[in-house]
Amino acid sequence: MSSTPTGPTASGVAGALVTIVTGASSGIGLATATALSAEGHTVIGTSRNAATAPEVPGVRMVDLDITSPASIQALVARVIAEHGRIDVLVNNAGMGASGAAEESTLEQDQRLFDLNVFGLMRMTKAVLPHMRQRGSGRVVNISSVLGFLPSPFMAAYAATKHAVEGWSESLDHEVRQFGVRVVLVEPAYTNTSFEASTVRPDRPLHAYAHQRAVADSVNLANAEAGDAPSVVAAVVLAAATDPKPRLRYTAGPMAKRVSVLRRLVPAKAFDAQMRKMNKLPA
Repeated sequence: MSSTPTGPTASGVAGALVTIVTGASSGIGLATATALSAEGHTVIGTSRNAATAPEVPGVRMVDLDITSPASIQALVARVIAEHGRIDVLVNNAGMGASGAAEESTLEQDQRLFDLNVFGLMRMTKAVLPHMRQRGSGRVVNISSVLGFLPSPFMAAYAATKHAVEGWSESLDHEVRQFGVRVVLVEPAYTNTSFEASTVRPDRPLHAYAHQRAVADSVNLANAEAGDAPSVVAAVVLAAATDPKPRLRYTAGPMAKRVSVLRRLVPAKAFDAQMRKMNKLPA
C-alpha cells in the first residue's frame, strides 16, 4: 500500500499530506514516519540529533529541540516556506521516568514535564495559527494508557500523560470550529528502546529499593512482550487521516482491553487488579 493517496484527506487537502513527526529517530516515531511515507505523504521527521537517525526513504530528518521556542518556530516557518502548508503534526517526542514519586526531585519532575507536556504544547501552539487560518489541520498527540491509568513507580510519567489527555481533549473542543482536530493515540507496552532510555530517580531511597526493582522488572518484561512499533504506527496513520476522527485511538490489544476494564470494572476490584499486576503487597 504505497500508492499516493487521492481524493479528500483528513486535512481537507486532496493528495499527499505534509506532516511533521517529532521524535522520529526511533521507536514509535520512526515507525510512524515510515508508515506515513509509505502511503505517499510528505514527512518531516525531527530529532535532537537528526544526523544519527536511520535513513528512511521519503522521510526528511531535521534537528529540533522541543524545549526551545526558537528551534520550533524556525522549523515551522521552514516547512511552511518549503511546502506551503502543514496538514498534520504528530507530537511523539518525549521521555520516560521511573522510580517512586518521593525519589525524584521536583527539578527532575519539571524536566520531564518540560519535554512530555510543554514540548507538546509548544509544538501545537506553533502550528495552530497556520492551521486555523487555512481552516484545516490535524494534531495527533501520542499519549499512553497511563493517560487514564495509575502507574506505581512511574507517577511523574503518568502525570504527564494525564496532562496531555486533559489538554488535548479541551483544545479539540476549542479548534473544531476552525476545521482543526486534536486527537490522542494511546499505546500500552511497546517493544522499543523506551525502557532502556527511561530516566531513573535522582535521589533513590532504600525504603523503595526492593519494590522499585520489582516494578522495573515488570515493566521490562511487559515491554519485551509488547506490541511492535508498527502496530502503533498503523493507528497513528488512521488517526492522522480519518475523515471523521475520534478523540481517542487505543493502539494494540492490551490498550483496548485495559481501556474497557477501566470503564467497566468497579473501583475496588480495579484497584486490587492493579496491585496484583504490579506485584505490590496486598
